[in-house]
Amino acid sequence: MNILMKKSLTERLAILSDAAKYDASCASSGTVKRDSAASGGLGSTEGSGICHAYAPDGRCISLLKILLTNFCIYDCAYCINRSSSNVERARFTPEEVIWLTLEFYRRNYIEGLFLSSGIIRSSDYTMEEMVRIVRELRVTHNFRGYIHLKSIPEASPRLIEEAGLFADRLSLNIELPTDNGISRFAPEKKPANIRRSMGDLRLKIEAAGEPTLRTKKRQRFVPAGQSTQMIVGADGANDATILATSGRLYSSYGLKRVYYSAFSPIPDSSKNLPLIKPPLMREHRLYQADWLYRFYGFGIDEITASQTGGMLDLNLDPKLAWALANRAEFPVDINKAERERLLRVPGLGTKTVKSIVSARRFRRLRLDDLSRLGISIKKVQSFISAEGWSPRRLIDRPDLRAMFEPKPEQLSLL
Repeated sequence: MNILMKKSLTERLAILSDAAKYDASCASSGTVKRDSAASGGLGSTEGSGICHAYAPDGRCISLLKILLTNFCIYDCAYCINRSSSNVERARFTPEEVIWLTLEFYRRNYIEGLFLSSGIIRSSDYTMEEMVRIVRELRVTHNFRGYIHLKSIPEASPRLIEEAGLFADRLSLNIELPTDNGISRFAPEKKPANIRRSMGDLRLKIEAAGEPTLRTKKRQRFVPAGQSTQMIVGADGANDATILATSGRLYSSYGLKRVYYSAFSPIPDSSKNLPLIKPPLMREHRLYQADWLYRFYGFGIDEITASQTGGMLDLNLDPKLAWALANRAEFPVDINKAERERLLRVPGLGTKTVKSIVSARRFRRLRLDDLSRLGISIKKVQSFISAEGWSPRRLIDRPDLRAMFEPKPEQLSLL
């Protein structure tokens, strides 16, 4: 391990921040509000506290996002940091991570910490190092910014529980959507143990959310909940399988988010892995479908039932694809339909539906009223009826899909 620390701090920061880019689950939403201006200490999670920035590929880089080390005793075939990889290795000490977090914050570069790690020696040893970092940030330095900690597979429940006392969010990556895929590409990981850890964490979060009999206060324990990440396109699983796994994770373990990360081919990889990465649009469509399941009342089977081979349509968003496959459900009368039906109209979001329900209490709505609410008439007019408007035969047009598909683009050879 001393060899991993011979490089300068700047060199190691470059290596370990780059190594962390493959982890997509670093959003900083959902935690409790804390502000050092009112209570002392350093940092904030509100107002001008957490701010988001995004890399060109869509991954969030708003936090100081680093690995404790990119050395790992596991040999997961899809991972750039696997034990058999020939990547350049580096490691931070816990004191260096603490110093970097505080100094980056004081310079207004970051507003929180996202910390993950390869596995050093053992799961418990690595988790102890990470818990030590967040404990000292909170207790010794009174750091009140956002902290997202990646739990280490197979770490003891005691360490996971201690981490939950100091971190805003914990995540434990399931990595692949099927147990067969995990057994094939990450044989050291045990899916049953990962799910057991998720279940234990859910019980602890729920218990902490209950007020005590004596003080009536709730314990602060992982206030932003737990999340996980799945790699898309590494094991051949289709979108229906991926979303079905997500649905089970949400319902069984109360996850706040499931993140989807398009597989990136890595050097010297297994011949069983694909040679090219899936289109990033596939990742985007999975997020859209995930949103429909969580906030729009769609069932997973509804979203994927009409899709060929269980794959989401890359040319159309999942709600529009569903609407075109279920034209008998339309048009929807915006002046009479209940909220649940309005949410299924392409072009209407949760906020615009709320505005429609509120506005129609006072008058019957016309198309121009929807325009004033910021709704795209072009997107919704084929699927709704309003005062003075009926789509007539528009919904039955055989070329309706072509009206929404992106226009063909001339590719350049230069």
